Amino acid sequence: MHHFTYRNGRLHAEDVDLVSLAQKVGTPFYCYSTATLTRHYQVFQKSLSGLDAMICFAMKANSNQAVLKTFARLGAGVDVVSEGELRRARQAGISGQKITFSGVGKTDQEIRLALEENIFCFNVESVPELHAISRIATGMNKTASISIRVNPDVDAKTHHKISTGKSENKFGIPISEARSVYREASQMPGLAISGVDMHIGSQITDLSPFEDAFELLADFVKQLRSDGHHIDHLDLGGGLGIPYTDDHDPNSYHPDHYAAIVKKHVGSLGCKLVFEPGRMLVGNAGILVCQVIYIKQGDAKSFVIVDAAMNDLVRPTLYDAYHEIRPIIEAGPDSQKSLVDVVGPVCESGDFLAQGRLLPPVSQGDLLAIYSAGAYGAVQAGTYNSRLLIPEVLVHASDWAIVRPRPSYEALIGLDRIPVWLE
Repeated sequence: MHHFTYRNGRLHAEDVDLVSLAQKVGTPFYCYSTATLTRHYQVFQKSLSGLDAMICFAMKANSNQAVLKTFARLGAGVDVVSEGELRRARQAGISGQKITFSGVGKTDQEIRLALEENIFCFNVESVPELHAISRIATGMNKTASISIRVNPDVDAKTHHKISTGKSENKFGIPISEARSVYREASQMPGLAISGVDMHIGSQITDLSPFEDAFELLADFVKQLRSDGHHIDHLDLGGGLGIPYTDDHDPNSYHPDHYAAIVKKHVGSLGCKLVFEPGRMLVGNAGILVCQVIYIKQGDAKSFVIVDAAMNDLVRPTLYDAYHEIRPIIEAGPDSQKSLVDVVGPVCESGDFLAQGRLLPPVSQGDLLAIYSAGAYGAVQAGTYNSRLLIPEVLVHASDWAIVRPRPSYEALIGLDRIPVWLE
């Protein structure tokens, strides 16, 4: 469920008229709904009732400070994968003890900062990383809390570019080798083994891979404890999918069903359980608003050319992702739809937001809403073709605020520096 609805034929974000908002902000822009962010968090939180659970929002999905503050006020921690994300989390007021640090390539500088910030845990992805954390922690006279990310070789049945739990993926240590790595870690100075981490992928809508992965994880925890390791928390990652179309029924992968699998397999292990939802919390809480520049009739098809592009929302190009697209002014019930490609102005054949899409009639100057754009939208945006990063807007009932302004061309070009020999 989200809070983007038509009222008197005009799309609203909560109580904010998007036609009026577009006139004030200018297109294209991202728009997020506080009510949707809150509802999704609370639904997930409620599903985990009865468990000792800590929800750490996977901020790689959306790292805007206003979004982080919204979740922080609801009690969330965060999962970070870089120094920049760690600094963003702390800037948003999130305690180090509610921060987990994941990722396969943590640098010495990132490890040092995380130790200074007293984070909850490092999710370690390789033996060389273990040695690095041990060396740095010892040098700082600190003890690093670690869990090792185990790769269960479970197919998450999702897009191959967002699968993380198969043996061919770069993430984690094969579960067949992880026991010996835990043994090695227990001998290293500066480390305190506290948990196990497992994350098998993203946009998972078939829960059976979770059944397989968590069953393996429960057995592995028992093995570690028999080896004498004190395992007090499990990081179960994230991965729950979202509906990208209104005719898709998400009940089969509702958080309640996911939580039932968690309780079945690891609920009796006496561990604190850490969850890293990302897309599930923010995906359908955001839309991308754009305007039609031209309608171009081609020999083979028609093109709706809009002012948003692949540099603003790369998911369709990168992941073959589907996003619902609807006019901001509601189409009439008898409108005849036609087959079009919705494309941007970027000089790439891959610059599209939808291909072969049935849309009601649209004209030059019309506003369109691209749905389910709250996750992996603004965070993956770039400035290709010297296009400016687009604004992000947060709506709260009838209030709204620009939470990331559109920069100027002077600021963008000003990032470059001319060497003395060209002056």
